Amino acid sequence: MTERVLAPMGRRRAEVVASRASGGYRIFSAVDTEGSMPAAGQFYMLAAAGSWGGESGRPFLPRAFSVAAAQRSRDGIRLDFLVEAVGPGTERLAALERGDGLWLTGPLGRPFSSAREVSEGAAGAILVGGGIGMAPLAILRRSLAAAGVPQRVLLGFRDRLHSGGVEELFGCEEVRLASEDGHAGHRGYVTDLLSVMLGGDESGSAVVYACGPPAMLEAVRGMCAERGVPAELAMESPMACGFGACFGCAVPRVDGGYMRLCVDGPVVGADEIETALVEGAGHR
Repeated sequence: MTERVLAPMGRRRAEVVASRASGGYRIFSAVDTEGSMPAAGQFYMLAAAGSWGGESGRPFLPRAFSVAAAQRSRDGIRLDFLVEAVGPGTERLAALERGDGLWLTGPLGRPFSSAREVSEGAAGAILVGGGIGMAPLAILRRSLAAAGVPQRVLLGFRDRLHSGGVEELFGCEEVRLASEDGHAGHRGYVTDLLSVMLGGDESGSAVVYACGPPAMLEAVRGMCAERGVPAELAMESPMACGFGACFGCAVPRVDGGYMRLCVDGPVVGADEIETALVEGAGHR
């Protein structure tokens, strides 16, 4: 597995330089003047510099977010994050505007591996994203393209409200869509599209990369195991620190024991875990 990019010690302040709505989500960008360039699949612990905590004390802890895009600029590294306002933490982050301050720690965790690291005979990649889980796949797509790896992108959404970000994060690249309410692409699950693709001739030389809700990841894990297709999953679990100290993100290994997703993941081999159904996933 690819070695992770190590984060500078301590949190640091970044400035928000853009914030825009995209479907039911928001994409906000901040410039990190001191950190390293993240690898695809790594994440940051984020907290708004102002009004974090409030009278109720919530939110108290930072929230873990995968980076969706990273680009060097004159002032540092511009980082893009995709957020859905579903609780006090994400609501505050979604309300960030240009000029606001953002506390961040990162990049953290282990990133996606190259296709050849996952499978020596890999000739292409299939990217499978569900909802906001498309974020780390957007930066992965760029790194795979830079390495000349052919890829297919499959993205699924619950409904029109819980969609967005495709055009901004994936541009005009060919993307196959699925939606449970039928508003875009195939009416059904994104795993329906994956099942068809894995039934074709290309599956024998493909690597699957996936990120999305636990039920989707478990379906991907089972389908790939059944067909003998190597896969990596970017998982989510409650995190308080991001450095492996709190053990809040421990998940069982298939060979016994546990792994901490913040340091041993969040990207894991699909054959390393018993299940992708992690209780309590999501950061509100």
